[in-house]
Amino acid sequence: MTDATVSTRVTATGPETALPLATSSRARRRKPRKKAAMGPRRKITWDRIWAQRALLAMAVPLLLYQILFKYVPAYGWAIAFQHYKPGRGSIWNQKWVGFENFVNLFTGVNGERFRRVVVNTLGQSVLSLVVGTLGAIVLALLLNEVKSLPFKRVMQNITYMPHFLSWVIVASLAAVALSLPSSGGFINQALMNLHIVDQPVLFLTQPNYFWGIVAGTNLWKELGWNTILYLTAITAIDPALYEAAEVDGAGRYRKMFNITLPGIRPTIVVLLIINSGWILSTNFELPYFLGNGLVSERAETIDVFVLRYGYQLGNYSLAVVAGIFKTVVAIILVGSANLAAKRLNQESLV
Repeated sequence: MTDATVSTRVTATGPETALPLATSSRARRRKPRKKAAMGPRRKITWDRIWAQRALLAMAVPLLLYQILFKYVPAYGWAIAFQHYKPGRGSIWNQKWVGFENFVNLFTGVNGERFRRVVVNTLGQSVLSLVVGTLGAIVLALLLNEVKSLPFKRVMQNITYMPHFLSWVIVASLAAVALSLPSSGGFINQALMNLHIVDQPVLFLTQPNYFWGIVAGTNLWKELGWNTILYLTAITAIDPALYEAAEVDGAGRYRKMFNITLPGIRPTIVVLLIINSGWILSTNFELPYFLGNGLVSERAETIDVFVLRYGYQLGNYSLAVVAGIFKTVVAIILVGSANLAAKRLNQESLV
């Protein structure tokens, strides 16, 4: 005996009996079912390992490379807790000083200079990351809208080429481009022809311009290369979405903002999480080759600091402490960015 209410509805083919909302009072009291749990994970067995032996064999060289060049050298971190002198032989024969090197790096004269170079490194890296990411996304969107395949390939090749240039060559080109018009500085010449400036600007002697110069040079070199992943993500978007949008009357820009950008959002988030770990590992060559005494307060980064006040002065312990600092900060940044992406229901690494 059920207590559900049965109703009759009239349709084009005649009266039909509608299905009851509940078949019994027990059904009404029934709690909603939870989502079905995922099935049990397959156990790793020797049979599975043997079946995938070819893939595992391909991974062995990469695994050995990571262990040999990434993990084995980590024992050298012991130098950070020593007063290291190469003439004493093995690192285990050195004088142990505890955290004295850490105190020397973050306090006193070295501490003031190190805090300044950390700010410079963060400024250059964050500005380069923001400008590079936005530029790559915009270029990928524009290339995706190009209908002529030959023209699209030519544009891609042109934007890819600077990536294969050495940073030394790129720094030299940037120095020439920013020099006086008489020395080939076409940027100053263009600004004067457009009547933006009356006299040539000595860009490489103005500290306030240096971060922008680094970000602009990074953008020119890596713009085309950074678009590869975004273009790949765009190709994975279902073409039926664009067709449905056209039927609804959506234009090119509407499809770009409502379909393409949301479609590549997971790729953008993952790349930002990965790149956050390199915030303190900004490019070494540009600050080193373009920097000079007039702009050192804005040009000197952690890597340049380590070279000048660590290795060149024989203070290897100070250099290792700076490297440990960069590693710890990178782990914190990647973990924080990954956690933030999870909290915002975005794509994450783990």
